Amino acid sequence: MRLCKSGPYWILVLSLCVPGLAAQAQEAPVVRLKEVVVTATRTAQPVGDLVADLTIMDREAIERAGAVGLVDLLARVPGFEFVRNGGVGNTTSLFLRGGETRHTAVLVDGVRLDSQNTSGGASWSSMPLSRIERIEIVRGPSSAVYGSDAVAGVIQIFTRKGEGAFSPSINLGLGSNQTQQLDFAASGASGVWDYAFGLSGAQSEGFNIRTVSTQNPDPDGYLSNSANLRLGLQLTPDQKLELTALHSRMDAQYDGGLTKDYRSINTSSTQALQWVAQWTERYRTRVSVSQGLDLGRDLPADSNNRTQIDALLWFQEYQLGPHAFNATLEQRKDAFQLSGTPRLDKSKSQDAAGLGYAWAEGGHAVQLSARNDLDSEFGGKTTTAAAYAYALAPGWRASVSSATSFRVPTLYQRFSKYGVSTLQPETGRNLELGLNYAEAGNSFGVSVYRNQLTNLLAFLSGAPASVCPVPATGCYANTAEAQYQGVTLSAQRVWGVGRVWGSLDLQDPRDRVTGKLLQRRATHHATLGLQTRALGWTLGGDLLLSAQRYDDAANTTVLPAYAVLNLFAQNRLGREWSLLLRVDNATDAKYQLADTYATAGRTFYVGLKWAS
Repeated sequence: MRLCKSGPYWILVLSLCVPGLAAQAQEAPVVRLKEVVVTATRTAQPVGDLVADLTIMDREAIERAGAVGLVDLLARVPGFEFVRNGGVGNTTSLFLRGGETRHTAVLVDGVRLDSQNTSGGASWSSMPLSRIERIEIVRGPSSAVYGSDAVAGVIQIFTRKGEGAFSPSINLGLGSNQTQQLDFAASGASGVWDYAFGLSGAQSEGFNIRTVSTQNPDPDGYLSNSANLRLGLQLTPDQKLELTALHSRMDAQYDGGLTKDYRSINTSSTQALQWVAQWTERYRTRVSVSQGLDLGRDLPADSNNRTQIDALLWFQEYQLGPHAFNATLEQRKDAFQLSGTPRLDKSKSQDAAGLGYAWAEGGHAVQLSARNDLDSEFGGKTTTAAAYAYALAPGWRASVSSATSFRVPTLYQRFSKYGVSTLQPETGRNLELGLNYAEAGNSFGVSVYRNQLTNLLAFLSGAPASVCPVPATGCYANTAEAQYQGVTLSAQRVWGVGRVWGSLDLQDPRDRVTGKLLQRRATHHATLGLQTRALGWTLGGDLLLSAQRYDDAANTTVLPAYAVLNLFAQNRLGREWSLLLRVDNATDAKYQLADTYATAGRTFYVGLKWAS
């Protein structure tokens, strides 16, 4: 891989190589060793005991994001790129380490979000930002823990949880393009009960998302709303029952010609009932029943798709000194309905059993996982993961890991008019090396990875009848072998009232059959951020940089490189009030994430929050 050519990248590289600079390049607080992480192993473990490339984002970082969506927030995290066909609410792809959207497993309070429509993956267009308390991101395959989908990594989203006295809050936001946001939330605890709930809504006139003369040159706006509930009951000192529910809806406009606006309506919901029992100091059981829904509708065509995922999880944890053991039994059923001709009404299931082991002692850390998924369509699939880390010196740790992964085709890819029933699962094998430093808030990290994927699924246009049942329309096929390899550097330095952070991704996401780069992914992209305090204000900003990309698989349509500068200022107005000011794309850069689709110019946002 060639290092970047442009000046800003070299500045960033030099800053990352200075001793004492620190880790996690995003707007999240520094990850401290005593912080507990759940997502990496499904077991609550201190960060210092985990052998994983991870990022944690808390509520403070989320609130500073202002009016932007969840995907825009994740774009500030090392390893991530995103593509959106226009503005908020339109078709969105999220690439982790160059992998496809469907290669990242997404969970909300432990409930899987996925779609059996088209190529699959979570519907990022409807993800509500206001309802999120915390985000945990694990980079690297995790199928040995989570089964199908986790080829590139896992994103776990946690909604707000109640504790302490009754605490209400109201957040009002106004921005460019007549953007308006209103959010109400409350949380607390009383006796054996704890609770958290909230409602939010947002709308915007938007901007003209198409740059071609054949499409309607009017603004394309959106309307969204969401609600969440989290209710806990302490049955006994050692047993707890918890109910979680999240609902969100996004109604976004897009162009369908010179005179007509179309609408894409996406609705996502999750609900789960979970029982946790702490039998002894060492032994813990968790049982959950959950359901995830993804509904899509396009108007005026009135085409509809619906994915429902029902899951049952039985999880056991046992701690014996520095040794931790866990066992998983999981059942998942995906049901898919699609209107149109032909109409689809299909379902499939997976039954899984998994084992995990972790040991951390004397500067050594080991993590082992193995899982077998029995798929109703494809039979048994076994995945494994092994990782080891060693503390080289105070603050310094080196690690090595290896993992296998898989992703089964969606029901749409197999049974729609574009489908081929004989499609096979994608399978991956990843090898990774890491070196990390963390001390007194300063940290530095480098991860080197190589993830090889066979039976890569793609849509073929104009293929012969020997490949596609209906050549004129195209079809899905196992077309290639893909290779996702790269290096991620991240660093952060803190001082009295401020900090500076940055990340640089050098990657080569490539089709090994054709030798071409995978479309819409850059060979290098980076972030650089600064935050400080002055006169009672928290001031900061971030710079997002990306090299050129190709919009097509043939690598003929070039999407030029870009740099986007975002600024923010935050101030507490007394004990209960706070003010947020944001300027996104402060330089009014003109750039494209997808060919013929525009991005937002310079936008302003003002947020006022009251919290008791």
